[in-house]
Amino acid sequence: MPETPGIHDAEIDRLFGAGGPLGGAVGSYRPRHAQTEMSKAIAAAIASQGTLIAEAGTGTGKTFAYLVPALLWGGKVIVSTGTKTLQDQLYNRDIPTVRRALHAPVSVALLKGRSNYVCHFHLERTLQNGRLTAREDVGYLRDISRFVKTTSSGDKAELTKVPETASVWNLVTSTRDTCFGSECQYYQDCFVMKARKEAQQADVVVVNHHLFFADVALKDTGIAELLPSANTVIFDEAHQLPETATLFFGETVSTSQVLELCRDVLAEGLSHARDGADWPRVVAPVERAARDLRLAFPEDSVRLALNQIAQSSAFFPALDTLKDCMDDMIAVLEKQDERAETIEQCRDRANEILRQLETWSAPEEPATRKPAAKAPATPAQSQEGQAENPDGEQVQKPFYVLWVEAFSSSLQLHRTPLSIAPIFNKQREGTPRSWIFTSATLAVKRDFNHYAAQMGLWNAPAQSWPSPFNYGEQGILYVPQNLPQPNSFEYTDAVIDAALPTIEAAGGRCFFLCTTLRAVNRAAERLRAEFEARGLTFPLFVQGEAGRTELLDRFRAAGNGVLIGSQSFWEGVDVRGDALSLVIIDKLPFSPPDDPVLAARISEMEKQGLNGFVHHQLPAAIINLKQGAGRLIRDEGDRGVLMICDPRIITKNYGRRIWQSLPPFKRTRELAMVQEFFRQQDERRAAASAAPDAALPEPDLA
Repeated sequence: MPETPGIHDAEIDRLFGAGGPLGGAVGSYRPRHAQTEMSKAIAAAIASQGTLIAEAGTGTGKTFAYLVPALLWGGKVIVSTGTKTLQDQLYNRDIPTVRRALHAPVSVALLKGRSNYVCHFHLERTLQNGRLTAREDVGYLRDISRFVKTTSSGDKAELTKVPETASVWNLVTSTRDTCFGSECQYYQDCFVMKARKEAQQADVVVVNHHLFFADVALKDTGIAELLPSANTVIFDEAHQLPETATLFFGETVSTSQVLELCRDVLAEGLSHARDGADWPRVVAPVERAARDLRLAFPEDSVRLALNQIAQSSAFFPALDTLKDCMDDMIAVLEKQDERAETIEQCRDRANEILRQLETWSAPEEPATRKPAAKAPATPAQSQEGQAENPDGEQVQKPFYVLWVEAFSSSLQLHRTPLSIAPIFNKQREGTPRSWIFTSATLAVKRDFNHYAAQMGLWNAPAQSWPSPFNYGEQGILYVPQNLPQPNSFEYTDAVIDAALPTIEAAGGRCFFLCTTLRAVNRAAERLRAEFEARGLTFPLFVQGEAGRTELLDRFRAAGNGVLIGSQSFWEGVDVRGDALSLVIIDKLPFSPPDDPVLAARISEMEKQGLNGFVHHQLPAAIINLKQGAGRLIRDEGDRGVLMICDPRIITKNYGRRIWQSLPPFKRTRELAMVQEFFRQQDERRAAASAAPDAALPEPDLA
């Protein structure tokens, strides 16, 4: 590896130059200054074993910008992505392309979470006992049984005829709790173990954020063996890291888990120790206590912090009853656990659930007391600890917020870290290596403080490279006039009224992005009726009516569709060309004000003299909004309108900061200007159809 960053620069100029190897490997490749400079900065970070926060606007070509130095000088490299879709794209397309172009002699492995691989033991068990929950699962199970005999990876993504959401997958894959490890009779053939072994031997390993942080928290995914030998860790779609890390550094236990455990205890007890206990009587009190705990909150969709639950609530007595009943069931399991490995496994699961329940107590007791003595505290379980502020001072602060969430048939008890920064920093200690964090949305007006504070990267160098797109020519930012305030009852209908003439002018070709599922459902109801009444033949695709991938495929194929979706369509979605010419955003994506974790974080910031809205809520909303806006212009030939309906972008003092963080589109509040823009687009498309040679340029793969 070169000792100084400068040694890389001339070589990177050659590789990314017009006559370089990348141009020969990618037919539509064109050199871009921002891509080359970003690659140089990443190469320098790799050479110095440093950290770099790298924001690259859409179209910069950030994937090639980090892959070139990683494959040439990165040593053992872990690349972590935000989604399994991008993970597969990197492994199947991008890395092979760069590897061929550079003639880089590196081996590459793909590693996913265990739920992505068929488990021989659980498949065999399901084939024998036939505990299927849906009629179509019978056929799916037959397909999976055939698949296992021909596949080398066991990755369920290869078996496309069985939907990823099919319930049968839960029966034929393992979890951390239900895996027997080296004691399993199928251990030598285990697809999970094979994937981990390949990853340990490979030079480049492609994972996703969920997998990475699940391992850091649970030591269950194989990353624990990979990380010590890694020289370089690259996080693509790094804007997702704070939320993903928060999920895995916290804990959730639910009444559904308890009921599922009871079903397994009953089944395994009757199968292997029928004479050892009256198993229906063993599990019945636990099931009843779990259901009583859910009924402590009569309403659905309740989200309450621990200190918001009234001391007179039925919740605390019901929780104590559940703990006592769990204790009784564990005592029986401990007497019978030698009868079968599956009973031993149920015992371990019961102990883990009880440990999580023991972290909860009534408000009169300290809400942040240590976990139960039966489970020694780990860094991910301790309730408070040291954190460092931007001035380098050590401060004592609680890490976790306890809160409950009620659904129609389940109650979830969450324990969420107040900040992941001190926990993530601890994981980065030890062996020196380079850490690269890259995304199209990490900064607010080139200010990285919000992201750096979330991740504990306060002193890390941060750079931003602008998109090569000519946003002023390619698009318009349209904020309609005379809309009511977003908290008004009639707001969603007013947004739809304003959106209809814009959708009609665009000829469909629209993403309608909402901040809530309620708005998605209302928009779908209204647009379906309006399209029929006005004789508009735009196909309507609504989140929830099919899987995301299927909806996107149908949207692209239609060419004039309208897709209505919430958060899952705000990012990681790439529709190039004329099929998407209009993106409508109903509201600025501020987090719900009743979010207990958000409330706790704001309270903590205000104790430190900071403004929770200015320093947390606003930057988070801007980064989220930039992701939604980024769906519109995906290529140099794309043209379109970004319609943000929320009047606060104009009327509030902070609105200027928001639109200045968006791509530099032309701006208007006049519908007529938008209609004229689309009229010109129609003329351009007609001219392109009449003269094929004048068609839009091919998508840029780099």
